[in-house]
Amino acid sequence: ISFGAPAVFESAYTAHVSATYTTNGKVVIAYRDGGNSNYGTAIVGTVSGTSISFGSAVVFDTAESTYTSTIYDPTNQKVVIAYRANGNSNYGTAIVGTVSGTSISFGSATVYSSANTPYNSTTYDSTNQKVVIAYRDGGNSNYGTGIVYSPVTMSTNLTSENYIGISNGAYSNGQTATVQVTG
Repeated sequence: ISFGAPAVFESAYTAHVSATYTTNGKVVIAYRDGGNSNYGTAIVGTVSGTSISFGSAVVFDTAESTYTSTIYDPTNQKVVIAYRANGNSNYGTAIVGTVSGTSISFGSATVYSSANTPYNSTTYDSTNQKVVIAYRDGGNSNYGTGIVYSPVTMSTNLTSENYIGISNGAYSNGQTATVQVTG
């Protein structure tokens, strides 16, 4: 292994730093930003040879965020950050990010454990195409606990040309259904 020159991604104090490789030479680093009220923050790095350059930092939680763990979900092409949301009773929280160029944007955070959850760790299960979050469960005698997490991506090809109506009841696969057409 060989290393390039160090590159600073944040000039303030950082803690609970976690990084994941995405695709196309991109790396996402999540951390607690001591220079910005300890907010949960992420930044995209672009790797070129043995050097790395960074885009602008993006806040994903406007409260103190600790014990971050970051993983890339290649199935959904999303970054998942699991962390302890200190501003929300130290609950275990996950947020999904989308990398675009040298930046990252986030959806809404989801609580995965309504208890104090330090020591988060994430991994991607490529067989089942799911993210697994392991953590110390403060709500259950500090037992090591794991949960399967799947970022949902909503997409549709629905248009006014291919929408015909809504069924008039609940039907199982293979059953004949009546569709109430518009008009």
